[in-house]
Amino acid sequence: MSDDARHDGTGSEHGETGETGEAAADRPRRTGWRRLLPTWRMVVGGVLLFLLLIVGGLTAGYLLVGIPPANSAAKAQSNVYLYSDGTELARDGDVNRENVPLGQVPRTVQRAVLAAEDRDFYSESAVDPAAMLRAAWNTVTGKGKQSGSTITQQYVKNYYLGQEQTLTRKAKEFFIAIKLDREESKDEILQGYLNTSYYGRNAYGIQAAARAYYGKDVGALTTAEGAYLAALLNAPSAYDITAHPENRPRALARWNYVLDGMVKQKWLDRAERTAMAFPALTRAPASAGLSGQRGYLVEAVRDYLTGHDILDDGTLRAGGYRITTTIDHKRQNAFVKAVRTRLMDQLDGHRTVDGYVRAGGASIDPATGRVVALYGGIDYAKQFVNSATRRDYQVGSTFKPLVFASAVQNESVTQDGSPITPNTVYDGTNKRMTLSHGHPTGFAPGNEDDHSYGPITVTEATDKSVNAVYAQMGIDVGPDTVRKTAVALGIPADTPSLATSQGAISLGTATPSVLDMTQVYATLAHHGRQRPYTLIDHVTKAGEAIDLPEREETAAVERAAADTTTQILRSVVEGGTGTAAQAAGRPAAGKTGTAEQDKAAWFAGYTPDLATVVAVLGQHPETAVQEPLYGAAGRDRLNGGDFPAQIWADYTAAALAGRPARDFDLRLQDGAEPSPSAAPSADDSESASDAASPSTGPTDGATPTGSGAPTGTGAPTGPTGRPTLPPTPTEVPTTAEPTEEFPTVGPPDADEYAQRWTGG
Repeated sequence: MSDDARHDGTGSEHGETGETGEAAADRPRRTGWRRLLPTWRMVVGGVLLFLLLIVGGLTAGYLLVGIPPANSAAKAQSNVYLYSDGTELARDGDVNRENVPLGQVPRTVQRAVLAAEDRDFYSESAVDPAAMLRAAWNTVTGKGKQSGSTITQQYVKNYYLGQEQTLTRKAKEFFIAIKLDREESKDEILQGYLNTSYYGRNAYGIQAAARAYYGKDVGALTTAEGAYLAALLNAPSAYDITAHPENRPRALARWNYVLDGMVKQKWLDRAERTAMAFPALTRAPASAGLSGQRGYLVEAVRDYLTGHDILDDGTLRAGGYRITTTIDHKRQNAFVKAVRTRLMDQLDGHRTVDGYVRAGGASIDPATGRVVALYGGIDYAKQFVNSATRRDYQVGSTFKPLVFASAVQNESVTQDGSPITPNTVYDGTNKRMTLSHGHPTGFAPGNEDDHSYGPITVTEATDKSVNAVYAQMGIDVGPDTVRKTAVALGIPADTPSLATSQGAISLGTATPSVLDMTQVYATLAHHGRQRPYTLIDHVTKAGEAIDLPEREETAAVERAAADTTTQILRSVVEGGTGTAAQAAGRPAAGKTGTAEQDKAAWFAGYTPDLATVVAVLGQHPETAVQEPLYGAAGRDRLNGGDFPAQIWADYTAAALAGRPARDFDLRLQDGAEPSPSAAPSADDSESASDAASPSTGPTDGATPTGSGAPTGTGAPTGPTGRPTLPPTPTEVPTTAEPTEEFPTVGPPDADEYAQRWTGG
């Protein structure tokens, strides 16, 4: 039995072994592409190994990364700004900081900050992995750098680490935030965050910000004021409406976002929120080291560095950079002297209107795009807003050359099909209805002083800055086409009113900055080839150079378009509204301009070697409302051919002293050769003041035709020595009703930009 039992058992084992082997032998073998796929055991094992590595890495990171002492950036270093010759221009970085306990910060102000930056701060963990991954993905895929950070992480970055956007720094931030959340209370972390964050105006911490923006201690802040300071945390330079008045709509949107968030979180009563108005701001204090022109130059350079993604705000604030600018010391001084002697010395403190006068200027080397001089105002400590870079004043008739350049570039024709050249004849009748495809548009702007010119060539109309001619030319070219050419020449696409002014775009209702317009005229001077302007030659930190963006030269318009525009602008200087520019003693081309209600006067001009734009602006010193300049400096009115052209001439003569005068080398469009015409006058007929007041037709009651010519008994026939109008088409519209919309509304009322805030 025992033997049978052993035999049976052994036999059973052998039998089972034999079956297992047969089953293994019968299993289908993986062939072809299936051999490349992992088995489920391999997948499970890989996932477990990956999770183990993550857990191990997190554990190791938590154990190895400790909470460090406060970083040096918490006490920002100075940045050194240099002129192009290496001499020192200015230093910044004097830290304006005063820490306060959380109890001194009103609860509504605390909640405004939470509504702006981290609404679940008190209930969430120190880190938000999902937000971090989303931000990392957006950064990698080119959707913009995003922090994805909680308030705790931002505090860690501000106080313990640095502002650099690296994976190492983000990893440290992650672990330090977790540890800090375990060792400090939420109130302590919020207090640290409020005291270390940057609010603009060189203000570090909520107390310094309260003093800088409202002239009061943090404990006296209202909810509305706290909401504005909270809005600044996201991007101080983007929401400071005193340094950049054009940022007001963006700042208002962010301010409303904060307050609406407080309502949503039930931290603010809806009725109270509805009753709130945007709070007025105090003047921005200026560092003693940034008085005079230095502050304007440093501000413009900072904006260039951050706006071109060379350095971000936080990294630049940390300091330690040596920034060599393109500003030429001698030319900068020449600009200041020209403004002082030609304009500021003519002002009288007893005339109220003289207190409104501001000036801005910029000068660019057309061949290199280097900004060699920039005039921002009389003194950064007295007038904080940079008049060279602000984008809230109409440019007036300095925009008209862009319309003509667009006409040549796009081979545009008049209503009767004639090519637009300097010799093309238009009707300069005052308040003449513009036409599109033979139909009235509803847009009939007036000329300066309601003067009618009758038939007039484009060259002469440019000399005299005839609105009626350029309004029709803008329609002939097409407002969208004009806008595209303007952007190609250098006007930023997001310039206020550029996209909405329609027919009125030709008369300069858009509000690019002085620096923007200098870029445009530098492109014309460089035969239509644009080299984007730069304010920076090089930047270093601890001896290492920082990469600067490439500035590739491109063709904005064809040479014939640019050079033919230069030809008609030379005529403006030789016998039109810009004759004062002749005092530079060099061949020059330029255009005068006056904004609506004479709130700004411009001269934009260039020689073959230098492009410069000068603007005289009117602004109330207390309310910042744009003001007319009637009576300023004892003149009945100011226009572009007056102080701006005189300043331009003095500066240009000094800036190019010692260099031989060069004439323009022009290649003109076909048909652009000069033709005899009546001698131009120096009437400054350039204002866009009537651009928003269309009439129902020409003032003489004549019927408009496709060529823009009034017809009938009293139609001009062209006296001897004067050009005659081209033939009119046979079809004349039978209705006086406009068939196309060409709104004449300009940019938002300037008063709206200044309501409830003040600034110099």
